[in-house]
Parts: sequence; structure tokens; C-alpha cells
Amino acid sequence: MIDFFRRLRERLSPRPQPIDDATWNRVASDCALVAALTPENAARLRGLCERFLADKQYVPLAGVELDDYRCLVIAALACLPVLDLGYAHLRGWRRILVYPGEFRVRREHHDEDTGVVTEGDDALIGEAWERGPLVLSWADIEQDLADPHSGFNVVIHEIAHKLDMLDGGSDGVPPLPATLPRAEWIRAFQQAYDAHCTAVDAEQETAIDPYAAESPDEFFACLVEAWYSDEALVAREMPAIAGLLQRLFRPDAATTAI
Repeated sequence: MIDFFRRLRERLSPRPQPIDDATWNRVASDCALVAALTPENAARLRGLCERFLADKQYVPLAGVELDDYRCLVIAALACLPVLDLGYAHLRGWRRILVYPGEFRVRREHHDEDTGVVTEGDDALIGEAWERGPLVLSWADIEQDLADPHSGFNVVIHEIAHKLDMLDGGSDGVPPLPATLPRAEWIRAFQQAYDAHCTAVDAEQETAIDPYAAESPDEFFACLVEAWYSDEALVAREMPAIAGLLQRLFRPDAATTAI
């Protein structure tokens, strides 16, 4: 029955349209992470982007302008992590909300020691909701394009959260292939997360974003964006994590390396 509804949904979805060469070449030129791909992988990414643009609904907010170029930039960065995983890993959500810059959300904070609940506004540059939209700041996407190897990429960070939530939880453990044992993943990530939290708590300067110590799911998302942006940094600072990410996102290359 599930397969029936999936096939019905696919038949009713808009048919992907070819991306014109001028827009694709501009994005490939402006986005270093796309420019670094082999011609074969770039062609596969282009096909994924065509599906993404047909499948997702972009919602501009607060006056931001979204043209074909900007939509394709977001699509390309969103599809990079699923280049080998497959487009099905982007299932379960449709809308992309884009603000011109950082945006504010109302949060509740519960103090476990006192039981006091307080409310406040948080300024964010990206957010991912389970079964809900992807929310992005265009200004920060532009910053990532201008400085592609800084260790940061807001679109990839939020897509990592989406991948993490595919199995129904946001815990830093995405659905894993059979060749990547869950116990091995949890053991290596827990050790690295604990060490990172210890360094941040001791106010030591860390090469990996201190925000990664916020929670296991943020640790995973921060490491994914850092790995795509500056793979050598993660390999140097957390080689076990770099190896696991290689086996998850580039399984053929990982097998060849072994």
C-alpha cells in the first residue's frame, strides 16, 4: 500500500524540467563545491537538481528576491550530500522558506534544575523541521559562496539535520547503509562529541565550530558541513569521523581507499 501511494505521488508530481546551460554554468562557476566535482558527478548533480526544483516549493519571505539562479544554488548545495545516497533521502518535506538574512524565532527554555520556563527570541541563519520546511538565510548562503572552504555551509548543515531526522529522531545518527554498522558510528561519534564538549567547556580554542557542542544532532550537522567545506580540517582534527562520513557520503571512494 505504501508503494502504491508513493508511485501515485510521483506520477502527480511536476515533471522535472531541464536546467538551461547558462544558469547551470553560472552556478557551477560561483559554487566551488560544485566546480570541484568530476564531469560525471556534476552531470548526476544536475539531474538531482532538476528533480529538486520540480519537487520543492520555494517561499520568499521579508522581501527576499528568488530568481532561477538563487533557487538553483540552494538546490545544488542541498543535493550534494545525497549525490551517492540518492534523491529519496530528500523525501518527507516540500517547502523552502528563504529570508534575506538572519531571522528570529520564539523559543521556550526549560531549566531542569529550577523547573522555570522562560521565553525568548533566537536569531538563526537556518533551521530544519522534521516533516516541515527548510528555512534559510540568503545572506549566509552568499557568504558560503564567497568563502567556500571556511568550514561552514548553512544549506548543507540544514540538509544534514533532514538526513538525521529521516529515521524519526534528531540524534546525530542518520539512516546508515548496511556496510556501516550503527554501533561503530555511535561509538566513534560519542567519543568525538565528548572530547569536543570537554574542550569547549574548558574554553579551549577548537578548530571545529564550538556550536557543535550544543547537542549530538548539532555535532553531526556541524561535522557534515565542515567535511564538505574543508575535508582536510575534519580529517586532521577528527580522523575517525572523517572516515565515517566518507563511508556514508562517498561509499565508492571509501571502498577504493580501503
